[in-house]
Amino acid sequence: MTKFSEMRYQRPDIDAIKKTLGDLTAELTAAESFEDAKEAFLKKDRLERRLATAAILVSIRHSIDTRDEFYEAEERFFNENLPLVREFEDRWNEALLHSRFRKELSNEFGEIIFKNLEISRKVFSPAIIPEMQKENDLVREYEKLLASARIPFEGKTFTIAQLALFKQDSDDERRLNAWKAEGQWYKDNQAELDRLYDELVRVRHLMGTKLGDENFVRLGYYRMERNCFDREDVEKFRASVRKYLVPLADRIFREKAKRLGKTYPMSFADNVINFRSGEALPKGDVDFIVDKFQSFFGGLSDETGRFFRMMRENELLSLQATEGKRGGGFCEDIPDYDVPFVFTNFSGTRDDVETLAHECGHAFAGWKNAGRIPRSVIWPTLEACEVHSMSMEFFLWPWAKELFEEDTDKFLFSHLSGALTFIPYGTMVDHFQHCVYENPEWMPKERHECWKKLLEIYMPWQRLDGEIPFYSEGEGWQRQHHIYSSPFYYIDYCLAQTVALEFLSRIREDLSDAWEAYLKFAEKGGSLTFLELLKEAGLNDPFDEDCLKEICEKAEESLSELSPEAFKESS
Repeated sequence: MTKFSEMRYQRPDIDAIKKTLGDLTAELTAAESFEDAKEAFLKKDRLERRLATAAILVSIRHSIDTRDEFYEAEERFFNENLPLVREFEDRWNEALLHSRFRKELSNEFGEIIFKNLEISRKVFSPAIIPEMQKENDLVREYEKLLASARIPFEGKTFTIAQLALFKQDSDDERRLNAWKAEGQWYKDNQAELDRLYDELVRVRHLMGTKLGDENFVRLGYYRMERNCFDREDVEKFRASVRKYLVPLADRIFREKAKRLGKTYPMSFADNVINFRSGEALPKGDVDFIVDKFQSFFGGLSDETGRFFRMMRENELLSLQATEGKRGGGFCEDIPDYDVPFVFTNFSGTRDDVETLAHECGHAFAGWKNAGRIPRSVIWPTLEACEVHSMSMEFFLWPWAKELFEEDTDKFLFSHLSGALTFIPYGTMVDHFQHCVYENPEWMPKERHECWKKLLEIYMPWQRLDGEIPFYSEGEGWQRQHHIYSSPFYYIDYCLAQTVALEFLSRIREDLSDAWEAYLKFAEKGGSLTFLELLKEAGLNDPFDEDCLKEICEKAEESLSELSPEAFKESS
């Protein structure tokens, strides 16, 4: 198997690709038999994989070091040229949808590819190519700005990811100063952050109107390939979150205030910690964590053990936060090599463990489905992908002691309470984006005011007193990468977290039974819709109000069943 450093990148010939796409479209249209149509279909899939491999290698390598001028230029090349290829792909899609062999292709490769193509046809027109190129450039500017951050703190400078450890320090003054230092960097770059998002909103609104809509919202849903739920379902879910999860999360924060000896509501800097005696931290460095993950995956199943060993041996893990590295974490598949790649920014906190489990959940599902044809059905839609990842975090629980030792109870409590309190935040992100794109004329100040009002609804435990201006003045949304890069993505995390919490209940009852259900969900790849995958695995529908109600009840029971040590403070 090829190691990541040995994977060869060569800039593709875009004109040749466009010509090949045109030829394949003509070949499909002229096909006299199913076998001829299938051959064109398979050639198109191989071409798509080759182009995607090149683009993904560039994206990963540029993310690892945004200062690399070669890969920066190559990423700019793809940002400019992929929208041009899209026009030829759109012609292929139209020919495929109207092929006289559609039924036979559907029988062999699945009807869902045609269902998704119908949606895909609604998100593109040659008329919006300039806006697509502009959007790509603006997102790249935002990512480069964040990656360039050098934040002064205690006589040194840190990246945003590297500062995260200090933002969870048990010392009140030091922790608050870290939050203020981070907030000040964002404040210093406020004008640029406002400009970038202002332009993104306007260019997306223009795309929506060019495609015949009154704003970007419907286009945003189509771009997320919503194939089994709609805006009304999302609004219903948000209402259930406000009804059941916000009150539960509020109780969690009120108890936390008592435990920390603080007045409720607390500041952003205080709400982030759980214990006076210090947070649960992994008991070793990157190599230690990777070794323990090998134990975790090896214990979970032989298959997951082989998977993680393959990731290690082939340099498919980029974990440490370094100078010039893009922030956050992600998983990509590299189609020509049938392997995934995991990218994170370790900071010395428990987030390192959760994020690695999260991204490996994506990676395992992608690896398991790598041979699916066409490439579009390797992965399901993104809310289902996030079930892979968020649920994998909970499958780690039986092995948590190897990573956290005497702080295991603290980790379990922090992880579960964090999952529960995340859903109101993630739902707020979604609500905010609907407000923004329904009001594209808003100035930056009006967006900040909207975020601040939503904080009072979804996160009443946050004190908005100006202690950390960037956060308390309603600007904290600007650190959320998805708001800039992937509009309407964030609700997928909330839906998936709901399903993952159901998995946690099953894990605590019967690990092997829970793993069997997980495999049923994951091994189907993108061959079914999100709701169909849930049904296949015997899981509940998160849009059903009773589902969220039951999830909250069981999760609260799990919190209370954790060892009392999790709530005690050391003397």
